[in-house]
Amino acid sequence: MTGPMSSAPAAHAGPDPDEVVRLTQALVRIPSVNRPELGQSERPAAELVAAWMRERGWSPRIEAVAEGRPNVVCALEGDRPGPTLLFEGHTDVVTEGDRAEWQRDPFGAEIVDGVLWGRGSADMKGGLAAMLCAAAALDAERPWPGRIVLAVLADEEGMMLGAKRFVAAGHARGVDAAIVCEPEAGQLCLTQKGAIRARVTAVGRMAHGAMPDRGVNPLPALAGFVAAAAELERRLTTEVGEHPHLGRPYVTPTVLRAGDPAQINVIPGSGTLALDIRTVPGIDHEELIDRLWQAAAQVGRDTRTRLELTVIDDRPPTEIGADEPIARAVALAHRDVVGREPEIGGVPGTTDGTILWRDAGIPVVVYGPGGKWIAHQANEHVAVDELRRCVEIYRRAARRFLEGDLGG
Repeated sequence: MTGPMSSAPAAHAGPDPDEVVRLTQALVRIPSVNRPELGQSERPAAELVAAWMRERGWSPRIEAVAEGRPNVVCALEGDRPGPTLLFEGHTDVVTEGDRAEWQRDPFGAEIVDGVLWGRGSADMKGGLAAMLCAAAALDAERPWPGRIVLAVLADEEGMMLGAKRFVAAGHARGVDAAIVCEPEAGQLCLTQKGAIRARVTAVGRMAHGAMPDRGVNPLPALAGFVAAAAELERRLTTEVGEHPHLGRPYVTPTVLRAGDPAQINVIPGSGTLALDIRTVPGIDHEELIDRLWQAAAQVGRDTRTRLELTVIDDRPPTEIGADEPIARAVALAHRDVVGREPEIGGVPGTTDGTILWRDAGIPVVVYGPGGKWIAHQANEHVAVDELRRCVEIYRRAARRFLEGDLGG
């Protein structure tokens, strides 16, 4: 990326250790849930990030992904040739849910006893703020080789449209490795689960509930497919076993809809079942999708109902070795700051890193502030000290990676 995305070396004061706290608070106070019916989206958070970048003399590029949903992308050019490192984070957050379950305002960003509370504090505005502040610290301590790309993306919690747009726009070209700054409780995650989202539609024939012989009820077919999904999950677990960092694969029915509108005395003409499938390395997605088709065909024959399978999204699992340069750089930086080697872990869900890996072949590690299991829950929070610590770890990891300083 050259031209408007590139920034010349900026002359400004050194990093402020409290800047990451202030930036995290400012981001958490923006309810960047994608709720177009309420006029809410990532746009205000993206605009805040872009303004913060401009204050440092950088030249961010804002690119629309969907209405009100922009990516912010910026590159910091080093002082001599070298590798390119990508820091990636997202601006969207999930809904806060029932506010009565929160001990504090989910968008208040209060700090109590060294803990910052609020929706997105861990997932992942804390990590986003930390990566930006680490880049600012590096910008202030030149020289260094290569290039740093900052990708602040939309829609990670949905279809990952921001990551897909980032790659499609050509911004991933030349990137040698990526740090995805999601909350992992200090674990260095070298692998993450893949995901397939699918929909099964059973096509029946509408009839009066008192006259079932006059119609074709799609619900028994969908129930049969739920049973087939459970059996497929069991077989996958037997075939690939339990991954040491990711656990088991899952084939999970999540949404069932039938009847429009639903009426108790009406057999619906069709019904749909949604599946959230989580895979581990060793599972071939193309083969798995074929097995889903076979299951749908078998259930259709058994119930005399036509079943149609639609794959909505397909994200492979990612995995790199501990000797990969980016993994080594983060591990050494963690050891430098924390005083011990990081625990190696895996991401139980998926991140934008699956798109970076799938569509651009970029080696990915996931490492960031916040609890591994706190995402999407009420009373989400992150420790302030962890935010500060991550800034320093990101700074050191980037410098080690760019300079090739990967020795003990």
